[in-house]
Amino acid sequence: MDTIPTNYYLILSAIIFVIGALGVLVRRNALIIFMCVEMMLNAVNLTFIALARQFGQLDGQIFVFMVMAVAAAEVAVGLAIVMAMVWHRDTTNVDEIDLLKG
Repeated sequence: MDTIPTNYYLILSAIIFVIGALGVLVRRNALIIFMCVEMMLNAVNLTFIALARQFGQLDGQIFVFMVMAVAAAEVAVGLAIVMAMVWHRDTTNVDEIDLLKG
């Protein structure tokens, strides 16, 4: 039985990462930006897993667990900030966030 070559995983990961990066750069909704950041992190995770499988080492899988932990913390803090923004400003548009401007 043939396995899927690692290049296909890497190409898919690059495509997912580019879609996420474009979403971060183009979209103005904070929730969609968070989802695009998560998409980029998952693309990196796919790369780590593909390369760990290619070279037969567990290092990539350990990094994936670390990235997942960072992503979970990022979502928890980020969603709390977005919820506070919605309560105070009633918007999720990042262009209207000017609380830190002097």
